[in-house]
Amino acid sequence: MFDIKKTNILLAMAAAGVLMAGTPVLAQDAPAADPAAAAAPAAAPAAPEAAPAEEPAVVGGESHGKMTPASMFMEADPVVKAVMIGLVLASIFTWVLLLIKMFEFGALNRRTDQFLENFRQARTIADMRRVATSDEFDGNPLADMAAAATDEIELSRQAGLSVTGDHADSALMRAQAAVSAVQAGLAKRLSGGQQFLASTGSTAPFIGLFGTVYGIMNSFIGIANTNTTNLAVVAPGIAEALLATGIGLFAAIPAVIFYNYFNTRISAYGTRSDGFSAELTNAISRNLDKGA
Repeated sequence: MFDIKKTNILLAMAAAGVLMAGTPVLAQDAPAADPAAAAAPAAAPAAPEAAPAEEPAVVGGESHGKMTPASMFMEADPVVKAVMIGLVLASIFTWVLLLIKMFEFGALNRRTDQFLENFRQARTIADMRRVATSDEFDGNPLADMAAAATDEIELSRQAGLSVTGDHADSALMRAQAAVSAVQAGLAKRLSGGQQFLASTGSTAPFIGLFGTVYGIMNSFIGIANTNTTNLAVVAPGIAEALLATGIGLFAAIPAVIFYNYFNTRISAYGTRSDGFSAELTNAISRNLDKGA
């Protein structure tokens, strides 16, 4: 009897222990579902966060395509656009001047070579005058110098003045004065277009800079009005403004190069005319001493 009670007591204690041991397990298992349930709602707000990543691609409701110089010019401010047009026209005229003056100096040197070849074959002042006043060399600077000198000698003869003997020096001085008068206008004849090249080379960068400053000023005004510093909004206006400076340099650099190049050619021809002046004076002096 005692054993049966003892056994019942032990079974009751074992059952109680099992229940007590099972309660924490159940308690631990129940909260495990809560983090999963809490994680599910947390995943939902993640989707809206990915949407702003696409916003920089669209500015002001319009999609910006690839920027090119032509598109920047078309979208530029009217003042900046006027500056660009003026600089492009100046650049075009600079290149046209290059071609014109290249042909001009090429033809000038060829005709001068032909004139000198004929002039050096002349034996009298009358022959020199005939060569210098021929239609073939009309307008050639050296031919004009020779024509002025020989015309002066001829005018002195027609006036009844002696151009030989003791009066040869006086006649030669008058001929040299006539040559100097023609030679004085030589630089002006050859320097056509040089002033435009000099003006373009010196002012085009500043004109382009004016367009750049005006365009950037408009860009900053747009930033203030829109209250945004988004690079996609600011960059187009600044790029359009900088294009004006680029065009200004494109017009100025060739103009400076061409100006220096033609200055060198003008100086070279001036040196050639100085040499011919001495040659002409000697030829006339020899003929006057011979009494021709």
